[in-house]
Amino acid sequence: MPPAIDRNEPVFVSGHRGLVGSAVVRRMEQAGFGNILTVARDKLDLCDPLAVDRWFREMRPKYVIHVAGKVGGILANSTYPADFMYDNLLIHATVLRSAQRYAVAKLLYLGSSCIYPRDCPQPIREEYLLTGPLEVTNEAYALAKIAGLKSCQHYRDQYGCNFISAIPTNLYGPRDNFDLQGSHVLPALIRKFHQAKLAGDREVVIWGSGKPRRELLYVDDLADACVFLLDNYEDKATINVGTGQDISIADLAKLVAAVVYPAAELVYNTSKPDGIPRKLLDVTRLHNLGWRHKMELRDGIQATYQWFLEHCQASVAAE
Repeated sequence: MPPAIDRNEPVFVSGHRGLVGSAVVRRMEQAGFGNILTVARDKLDLCDPLAVDRWFREMRPKYVIHVAGKVGGILANSTYPADFMYDNLLIHATVLRSAQRYAVAKLLYLGSSCIYPRDCPQPIREEYLLTGPLEVTNEAYALAKIAGLKSCQHYRDQYGCNFISAIPTNLYGPRDNFDLQGSHVLPALIRKFHQAKLAGDREVVIWGSGKPRRELLYVDDLADACVFLLDNYEDKATINVGTGQDISIADLAKLVAAVVYPAAELVYNTSKPDGIPRKLLDVTRLHNLGWRHKMELRDGIQATYQWFLEHCQASVAAE
């Protein structure tokens, strides 16, 4: 195992206001990191290579956890594929180039489980990447994320950069996006059931058949894995981060209903797309290194709903 990184050196967390970035900052503070660098989007456009280069030159981060990216659910990805590809290609290209130019000692890049082929054998092993066609509903986003991941490997090959990458499964938790036009399945379900409860509606409509299965990881567990990998992982090959467990959308909806609105009746709109039938990551390599998730799904849903009530309820009630 490599030595743990110095907690006193400057560490840049890109996308620190988002779901993942905010959790990473929380975890790093808990772990004793004393020089965490963050910058707001209105102060630094990560799509602007000159601005990013200037920021790296001035701030000189020793380590980077690269989280930032344009994200969304099936609807958002299907509606704005060009924007998802353009923004994510630029964000990853600019940050990695500047990290190489200004001698970042170690960089962790986060991919996404949607970069695996649609019809992968299950559970999905890291070597299945680029072995088949992608899911069409998020192809643009996936291609941009693959480009970032492969760039880490090419920077290692050409420049000797200590760039590593990890592929998280589906995430949820505090600071998630609960907008029904752009959210992922779990926050969308939380908001749907909450709105139905406020309105007194008994029926809650679920997109698709409910048969697809999804693996879900609480975002604070991912943040813990990021610190663990920064300390303990040096390999060129990417590594999966997940729970090793999955659940059907139908059972997930029932679980959310039990937490948010037990009286709800579930109705499935089968005219809506299901997306990938199953997406479960093989996390054997990560488990063998000694890391496992801590938050169980129902507890995570409860914690996420509590955050929603404290931060989003007023805006939902006003609609």
